[in-house]
Formats: sequence, structure tokens, C-alpha cells
Amino acid sequence: MWAGFNPRAEPLEIEVLKQWEEGGVVLKVLRYRIGIFKGKKAIMAAVYGYPEDGKSLPGLVQIHGGGQFGDYRAPLTNAKRGYATISLAWAGRISAPGYTVNKRGVQLFWDGKTKDAAHRITTDWGALDAYHAPCRNPRNSFANTKPHPWTLDAVDSPRNNPWFLVCLAARRALTFLEQQPEVDKDRLGVYGHSMGAKPTVMTAAADPRAKAAAPSCGGVSNRNTGDRLYDATIADDVNLAKISCPIIFLSPANDFHGAIYDLQKAVKEIKGNRWRVTCSPHHNHQDTAAYEVATQLWFDWVFKKDFTWPTTPASTLALKAKDGIPIFTVTPDPSREILSVDIFYTQQGSAPQGRRRRWDLDNAINRFWHYARPRKTGDPWTASLPLLSTDRPLWVYGNVLYALDEPVSGAGYYYGSYTADRFNLSSLMSMAGPEQLKKAGVKATMAPTLLIEDFQGDWKKEWFIYSNDPAQWQRRTHKVYSERYRAPESARLLIEVRSREPNTLVIGLDKTATQVVLDGGSRWQKVILSPADFRDADGKKRTGWEGIKELRLSPQERLKPKGGGKPVTLGALWKGPPPEFRDLRWLGGTSK
Repeated sequence: MWAGFNPRAEPLEIEVLKQWEEGGVVLKVLRYRIGIFKGKKAIMAAVYGYPEDGKSLPGLVQIHGGGQFGDYRAPLTNAKRGYATISLAWAGRISAPGYTVNKRGVQLFWDGKTKDAAHRITTDWGALDAYHAPCRNPRNSFANTKPHPWTLDAVDSPRNNPWFLVCLAARRALTFLEQQPEVDKDRLGVYGHSMGAKPTVMTAAADPRAKAAAPSCGGVSNRNTGDRLYDATIADDVNLAKISCPIIFLSPANDFHGAIYDLQKAVKEIKGNRWRVTCSPHHNHQDTAAYEVATQLWFDWVFKKDFTWPTTPASTLALKAKDGIPIFTVTPDPSREILSVDIFYTQQGSAPQGRRRRWDLDNAINRFWHYARPRKTGDPWTASLPLLSTDRPLWVYGNVLYALDEPVSGAGYYYGSYTADRFNLSSLMSMAGPEQLKKAGVKATMAPTLLIEDFQGDWKKEWFIYSNDPAQWQRRTHKVYSERYRAPESARLLIEVRSREPNTLVIGLDKTATQVVLDGGSRWQKVILSPADFRDADGKKRTGWEGIKELRLSPQERLKPKGGGKPVTLGALWKGPPPEFRDLRWLGGTSK
């Protein structure tokens, strides 16, 4: 696929479209030549930034995800930490002060409407098409290797695939970095989120100049598609097998795009042992500071030598026990201050089905992870894992939360700013199938219950939030998706709430929600709800609890109508201290 390609051979022909300084950081919107294909230039737009007066800086290529932007906030925040960064706008969209190219702006560029006030020069793939959301040619596909008018080769070829083109552009970005006077050409890395994770893996596999990589929410699951040519060249597993540089995988446990199931294979497929994983429980395609900061810390470890990553926690799953309850043990590296050790397990894990690896996405996104509080016995931390059934698999892993010596700030997956004072390191996941459980004498000791939450002790471990703001009290959970907490037929939902000030509480179930008026004061207020109390954005009432996946408690929520249109806002800004909750349960009804 890469035979004869020299990423340094062609001139870059760098064109600066806008330049400014911000907080001691030099920032530029620019374009560089990717190459000449079928007689036309392909030119990449990007945002580049570095600290003013910076010298011998490590350089990073940042690759955005689907529907995202080349964004100035990644170069800006990285520069404040001593890096030069180029954020690629491979889909044509750019976010920078005074230089914004959104979806409409990309269309204006395609149409050559230079007189429109919103027109901006951006990425030009020339005779090819590696745009996304939308592609310039509606029939283009990131699974394609077949020849089309907008592809590179006239025969079935991996070079016809947009992933190849984005990777090629990223390799040219490495050439850009190594030619900048402020960059140390021997310290180059690459990272990307979602769709950006795959070309991150491909670039690390194809280009020895990439000395470190950090894919998030992707780069592990695109495999075994059934297309022999694609699987031999573009698929994740074949590229992972060529990676020898240090790599960290940021993989939320409920991510739909980079499945935690495939992550276990990925770390075995790469060359060498310089890898880590960090897996937030319950999250899908988003993360919070303690997990997102792994990218910055990884490059610090490899390039700056001023941070040391602990070793991956050792872990063992023991199925044979006198009481029939499996035991999971995690032994963390004690070289840094340990804030907590947490163990999460699920019986809703599922492998992909069929030749083309079709996932049950509802399950992947909504599977519930039980929290098992471990006890420390010397260096190891051990927890029992009571199971609801021996007819379902068991997946379990451990998280170790470490303190940082000083806070680290950065731009996250979607460029939102965060500051972390801690970071998470995960163990690998242990998996046992029903046959293994039964053979080992495991017993089903967990029973279904009407009590969903008592809001005592570590209850927040089984709930989640995407905000990094500690003042945000809202929470969501997938407990109602678990068979243990499943609603009986004709049941009602009960919760007791206490709010010091009069407020409106919003309770959400999937795409429906209801508002509860709270009187305020010291009295506990009992709330009892039926399915019909919950409505979607179009005003349609729920007819039952069947199939619910996520429950939310919040001060405010926006529901989106099915056919588009203006979202419906429920609730209001919260007044006073956060509410208190107790006794969330199903009331009455009959079990199925």
C-alpha cells in the first residue's frame, strides 16, 4: 500500500491564511500540499501553534473525528505545555478566531462562492475525496476500495480508501513538523479521537517518525469486514501489528466505536510492551478529565521525561470459590500516590456477531457495570463478584486512580477545556463465558430487586456524568437496563427527594422526561410516577417501561423532536444546594 511513497519527497508549499498570538502562543491557519493526484493538487488546511520563542519542541499531529473541526484549542493548550501541534482539517471544517469554516462553509468552498461573506479557503482534496459529513461525492464510502471517478486508482485498491488518504495527509503533517525550526524532528507524536483514532493507528503503523501515539474511542474495532483487500491493508488489526512506538488507548467501557472487547486484542497485536489503557465505566464516546488527560501525560512520558507512568495493574479472575462467587484481584503499581482502586463488572457483555462483526449497539452503549468495592490485603485489592446468572458471560476490569503532582490542563475530545488533578490507569479486562462459569462451580447469588438505588455509600460509582464541574450534581445510570433492576409490568417509579429551595427536578428515561415540582424545605417529598407521566419532545406519552435503557436525574434537560426542529427544554436553573435523594425503586407491578 505504501510502496514507493516518500512523505518527504514533494515540496509542502506552505500557505499561511491567518496568523495571530494568544497568551504567548503563536497560532496559524495554514495549508500545505498533500500531493498531486490525477494531475490536481490536494491541499490540507490546518491550525498550527507553538509557544513563542519555543525551541527544540516535541511536535504533535492531532486528527479530528467525524463531523469535527481542525481546531485552534488543541494547539493552544498544548503549546502552553511546551508542544508544537498541527490540528488537521481533513474534512474541511476549521475553528479559529476570525477563521471559521463550518459545514456550510465547506459547501461554499466547493461551489467557489468567493463573494459570500462566509467563504474561506480550506482543505482541497483536488481530484480525490476524503471529506466527511458530508463527503463531496454522496456515494463515497470509508469502506470503499473500488475505483470511482474520485478515487486514486482505476482498479480495486486500498489507495482508493479515504482512510488511506487521511493517513497520507497525516504523514505529510509529520513532514511539516520536522521542517519547522522550533520542532525537534526526533520527537513527533500523533493522536486523534473517534474517526481520528483510526488514522492515528495507521500513521503510527506506517511512519517510523511517529514516536508515540494516543488514539481515543477508535482504532481497535475496524476488523474482519469480509473484504479481503480492505482487511489486509486498512483494517485496524493489520495496522496495530505494525506499531512499535509507545501507544495508549483511551477506551470508555461503553463506547460504540472502539469496543472494549476489541481493546483486549489490540494490546496483544502491537509490537512491544510499551502500552497502557484507560477505560471509564459507563461512558460512551466522551470522557472526563481523569481519563482525557492520559493523552497529554503519555506524550510527557515519552518526549519530556518529566512524568512516569505506573505499570499496568496486574489482575486475576478466580472463578473457583467455596461460596461460588468469583473473585477479582487487582495489584496496582504503588510508585505514585493511589487515590482509589475500583472494580467494575458486567454480565451484559457481547461479542460481535456474523462475518461482518455486527454489534448490538444498544447493548454496547447501555450495558450496566456493577461496582464491586475492593478490600486491600497488602498490595493486592480484591473484590467478590456476585452474579445474577451463570448463563451469561462475565467481564471485569479494574481502575486505579492516581494523584498528579500538579494540575494538568488541556483540550479534550471535543476541544472542551479541562483541568485534571488525577489520572486513571486501567487493567486489562478478564472475560469468562457461561461454560467456564458453570465448570468452575460458580453460583448465581444475586437476585432481582425493586430497589434501584438507596443513594448510600459508593452509589455514584454506578452512575455517571460527563461534566468536569464538581458543582454539577446531575447523574445518569444504566441500572434500569440491567435485568436485576428491570421494571415489573404495571409498576410505578418512586423516588424521595429533598430540596432546600423550591425547584423543578427533571427525571429522564431515554428520549422521554418529566418535570417534578419540589416545594423546598426540610421535608422529604415522595414522588410516584407512571409511564404516561413521561413524554418525548413531540408530546407523546410513554405506554410502559419496556426496553428502557437510561435513567437521568437533572435540573434541566433538552429533548430533541424526531423530525428535527426546536428542542424542548424542561426544568430550569437550579437554586440553592444540590438536592438529596433516597429510595429510588419500582413500586408494585408484577414480575415477568
